[in-house]
Amino acid sequence: MCAVANDAMERARAIVSRASALAVLTGSGISAESGVPTFRGAGGLWRTFRPEDLATTQAFERDPKLVWEWYDWRRGLVAAAQPNPAHHALVTLERRCREFTLATQNVDGLHALAGSRNLILLHGDLWTLRCVTCGAKREDRRVPLPVLPPRCVCGGLLRPGVVWFGESLPEGAIERASAAAANADALLMIGTSAAVWPAAGLGEVALDAGVPVIEINPEPTVYSDHVLSLAGRAGELLPRLL
Repeated sequence: MCAVANDAMERARAIVSRASALAVLTGSGISAESGVPTFRGAGGLWRTFRPEDLATTQAFERDPKLVWEWYDWRRGLVAAAQPNPAHHALVTLERRCREFTLATQNVDGLHALAGSRNLILLHGDLWTLRCVTCGAKREDRRVPLPVLPPRCVCGGLLRPGVVWFGESLPEGAIERASAAAANADALLMIGTSAAVWPAAGLGEVALDAGVPVIEINPEPTVYSDHVLSLAGRAGELLPRLL
């Protein structure tokens, strides 16, 4: 087992070291190593509500204060988290590469906090507030927010700047990520279960284009048998790739 693992790491290191263009997809697993609860595991039930029942436009229309109480709680958890070695390793890789694109399913802002620059926020940003009336956006990192639900200067309700169930991804986000995956020298899929689409489809985009795919995840995914899979924690394995 150890010899196989070492061989896989050497192969992954060789691929990454030769790459001048890298594409990366990250999921909740990389943030979990910083202490951010995964979406469906965020304390289990929250006041008897499932997260899937609160992260919708319908829930916000019914009870914006309730939805904001949940997001204010989530923001408090995330505010206490710091980037881990995996986040910092990706910053180092970006500095080394001629082209580097990091698409993330995470909304916690830890990649930006670590110093990543060419980011595609597939599912939005927890620290951005967006007006449902005029569409204005602003960053607000206060925890807790002084008033729930918060309001825009125009008087309209502000909502979290994240993608809810049933909503489209930010305009052009998946197209940019797909182009990066298809034209890269390698795609890294890190801390993602590859179960949430369309982000999970980036692996197929890369494979169809003949791009090597390296997966780093503690548990097997649908891609594990078809790519170079490194089973383990991103905070331990990513620094070894450097």
